[in-house]
Amino acid sequence: MSLRASVIMLGVQDVNRAKKFYVEGMGGEIEQDYPGFVRCSLGEGSSKLALYEWEAAAQDAGVPAEGSGFRGVSFHFVTDSRDTVDEVMRTAVAAGATVVKEAEAADWGGYSAWFGDPDGYLWKVTTAS
Repeated sequence: MSLRASVIMLGVQDVNRAKKFYVEGMGGEIEQDYPGFVRCSLGEGSSKLALYEWEAAAQDAGVPAEGSGFRGVSFHFVTDSRDTVDEVMRTAVAAGATVVKEAEAADWGGYSAWFGDPDGYLWKVTTAS
């Protein structure tokens, strides 16, 4: 059996704020919505996204809830065009994201940008063309 990521869970400070960002702002569709927990679909071909209260997520994993700075993980949306990179960035900012790195041509020939969601999770939006 091979490993696959069926659901990616984010520990968030405010589930309602995160839900608003990912569902209303970024177009996700709610599959489950409970106090302190939301699971949504990000579209065909994508893993599901779960949003869980930070403290509760840490408790569930049996680890301390403290943590800040780079968390050692980022999400990448690879698309087919520079226009889509720019469109996703505009949508994310309108939904409440923070631009971490403006869209620019990459040394390797592609084009990419970075944003942070309301809890600081990093997203790279990129294309090889």
